[in-house]
Amino acid sequence: MSLAPSAMPSHSRSTFAPALSAASSSAAATACTNSTKLAGWSNRRLAMLTIAVPVSETSVSDATSEVSAGAGGVLLFGSKAPSDLGSRLTTLKSHVPGHLGLLVMTDEEGGGIQRMANLVGSLPWPAYMGTHWTSAQIQQNVTKVAKKMAAAQVNMDLAPVVDVDGRNMAPSKTNPDGWRSFSGNTSVVSKAGVAYMNGLRAGGVIPVVKHFPGLGGSTYNSDFGPARTLPWSTLQKVGIPPFTAAIKAGAPAIMVSNNIVPGLGTNPASLSPTAISSELRGKMGFKGLVVTDSLSAKAISAAGFSVPAAAVQALRSGADMVMFDLGGNVSSQTSSIATAITNAVTGGHLSRSRLIDAAGHVLAVRHVNLCS
Repeated sequence: MSLAPSAMPSHSRSTFAPALSAASSSAAATACTNSTKLAGWSNRRLAMLTIAVPVSETSVSDATSEVSAGAGGVLLFGSKAPSDLGSRLTTLKSHVPGHLGLLVMTDEEGGGIQRMANLVGSLPWPAYMGTHWTSAQIQQNVTKVAKKMAAAQVNMDLAPVVDVDGRNMAPSKTNPDGWRSFSGNTSVVSKAGVAYMNGLRAGGVIPVVKHFPGLGGSTYNSDFGPARTLPWSTLQKVGIPPFTAAIKAGAPAIMVSNNIVPGLGTNPASLSPTAISSELRGKMGFKGLVVTDSLSAKAISAAGFSVPAAAVQALRSGADMVMFDLGGNVSSQTSSIATAITNAVTGGHLSRSRLIDAAGHVLAVRHVNLCS
């Protein structure tokens, strides 16, 4: 028989209150967050959220099955966007499980690195902007482009390049930067990078600051083979300040390069816990999304990693999202990466908490709240 509270003996009442407060504090402890929600997801679904699937901007529907399986983003390739890109991407986004939205990214830097200038307007090479435009002019011109990108449903730009490289040349096999860099002067790059980043944000596009920890003065272009940055001791003075400035100004995402950094280990930076977890996350205090440069780069295979194995190593090192190139069978490559990640968790080579953390960063950069 149950006693009504008023009929309880006095000694029971005193023990009843702490029991209530314990219950309420345990309810508070399990308050809904993205992490508590993601903890209920399967490893496979979490793995898919960390993958950006490459697709041609002229046939974005090719990524429908990957998006339906929960891919966190798509990476648009090409040089001329179709006039109806926005409606095609809206259709693609309708396939996202739970309608959680999708990161739709591309390389819209300016100069020779523009995927959709026909649709959004053209920007000059960053070297031109750094030399001829004020910070206000950079921000203003970038905002115009960003507004048109957002209108076409592209919500992330893999820019600005904040590498410090004053070499007066087009990017090439031997130099990944050249005119892609705003300047050979660290202070100019810091100011121009923040202005570009703010221009994108003002237009409704998420900037991705790249290529940490700085490709300026690299020995080679990592897309074509093993490449080394300047020594870490030099980078800390010359290459790191623009990233520090961007983080201070609220950078939401940073891309890590595939170059080896002398003084920070023997793996490419994108696969290095020292570069990502110790330096970028730890010492520099970056809390946003960390994406890899393309894991299809020859520098990655030269370091002994297949794309799936590199994806696992990147996540273990602290990256949140992995990318690879268009070419070959994208569908089977995506599946292989997701399988490698899930197998790594099952086999104890990648902690499930790290995978949940990565997935959480992917959602956070788009301000997705799983609890609302």
